[in-house]
Amino acid sequence: MKKIEIMGCGYIGLPTAITFTLAGFEVCGFDVKQEVVDQLSSGKIHIVEPGLQDALTQALATGRLHFTTKPEPADVFIIAVQAPYKETEDHKRVSDMRFVESAAREVGSVAKPGDLCVLESTSPPYSTRLVESIVAEVSGMNRSDFMTAHCPERIIPGRMLLELRENDRIIGSNRPEAAEYAKSIYEKVVTKGTIRLTDDLTAEMCKLTENTFRDINIAYANELSKVCDRLGIDVFNLIQLANCHPRVNVHTPGVGVGGHCIAVDPWFIHEVFEDITPLIYEARVINDGKPAWTADRIAKDVKPGAKIAVLGLTFKPDIDDTRESPSLEFARILQARGYEVYACEPNIQGDVEGFHNYTLEEAMADCDYAVITLAHTYFKEHRDLIAAKPYYDCVGLMEK
Repeated sequence: MKKIEIMGCGYIGLPTAITFTLAGFEVCGFDVKQEVVDQLSSGKIHIVEPGLQDALTQALATGRLHFTTKPEPADVFIIAVQAPYKETEDHKRVSDMRFVESAAREVGSVAKPGDLCVLESTSPPYSTRLVESIVAEVSGMNRSDFMTAHCPERIIPGRMLLELRENDRIIGSNRPEAAEYAKSIYEKVVTKGTIRLTDDLTAEMCKLTENTFRDINIAYANELSKVCDRLGIDVFNLIQLANCHPRVNVHTPGVGVGGHCIAVDPWFIHEVFEDITPLIYEARVINDGKPAWTADRIAKDVKPGAKIAVLGLTFKPDIDDTRESPSLEFARILQARGYEVYACEPNIQGDVEGFHNYTLEEAMADCDYAVITLAHTYFKEHRDLIAAKPYYDCVGLMEK
């Protein structure tokens, strides 16, 4: 059985390493953080994901999974590090490829002829070819001596282990034989989904297209929420009625768009094709501006100095991840405008990004007004407690 090395043991890399191990592969999980390697080696997960702790325990028990801070020779390398964006001096948002480039250099330091390097990180067009050039440079091999491919991850928090096995996968390479080789590896893991082959640029654009479509749809929903606020009608009822049409599927509005995918990926298309993607840009502006609009809307009901419970700080319901969280941005805006913020995030233990994390009971007892920013299951189970105070519902949680 081939040896697989996962470059990066975070939200994507760790479930991927575990899944390949349980499929029978020998797996090495590489991470630059010693504390992550130590914790995983001791059998304890460092992220919250249903079923992941039991899966790690099972994978370690096979004896085929270990973790390290030093890259090792392998047959297949899978790069699963983040590729965030950064803001330039002229305030443009472009990809930050530092982590991908670093991982590619680590691969190049141990790669040998015949190896395959798969980029799973969601990245701008031409990123797989960038990885190929770095591996070739560091290893001293010709590009024809090894293979590269792109296989974008398509999983969501809360369903990672399931979706790694059941979701369709796209594999792309500028060499058909590399795509076929990658397929032979992934088909041992993808037990229900279909694996489709294409070229590397199409594979890169596929993931970006999926998330950009969702971002644009949410931007439309967020604009509708502003229109409905002016009209004095319920945007959630409106969307529910509109979606009764068989060819309409309007997404749900909220306080913005967060996470490391939908809030980031559209910029990767825009940075390469800035002159022909005004719709993508405007959708990002609309969604990034929703936290401030929501704060403006709240100011119509309560003035600065009031105690406001902000219910939810993660970027989506029922997870512990705050990356690019619009709810967190909204809380910061309220605080900067002179409100006393009582933050409540039941999916995180302890303080959150500088905010004391109150229990729901504490927040609702002390606040003058509540803002529901996320449809956490916990909040749904305690609607009566929330309804005891004046509130603004950003996500339709109080809809019956």
